[in-house]
Amino acid sequence: MARKKQPAGGLLAQNRKARHDYNVLQSLEAGIALVGTEVKSARAGKVQLRDSYVEFRAGEAFLVGAHISPYEQGNRENHEPTRARKLLLHRREIENLYGRSQVKGKTVVPLSMYLSGNRIKLEIALVQGKTEYDKRESERRKELDREVEEALHSRDW
Repeated sequence: MARKKQPAGGLLAQNRKARHDYNVLQSLEAGIALVGTEVKSARAGKVQLRDSYVEFRAGEAFLVGAHISPYEQGNRENHEPTRARKLLLHRREIENLYGRSQVKGKTVVPLSMYLSGNRIKLEIALVQGKTEYDKRESERRKELDREVEEALHSRDW
């Protein structure tokens, strides 16, 4: 299986639990509205996306539950670490994601946060929960791939 190319600007945070617990059905890139100290903290890699998800309110999408640590050199005007942050998406994308996420068992979660030029972007995905069997199967497949790679690399050509 080919690995996905890493974003050009650099990876700031990744939600590994999401790829383990869910099957990714559709993914897309979204901008995120951050305040100044959040940007500095995110560029330093102080972001956790583990239990976060996307919520739809009044025709807009918000990232809920993501933790961006307060900036160390910030003053009393520092940001709240777990506040809801607005996602910057086109109206059609929001409506599409909202409609598809209303189906039972589907939700929208962030997969990664990265730099794209000078902007911070979020990769979000429409996902469906995996069963225990699916999780075990994907672990088995990963282990087999790892063994094949190891055998190919250790072989003397």
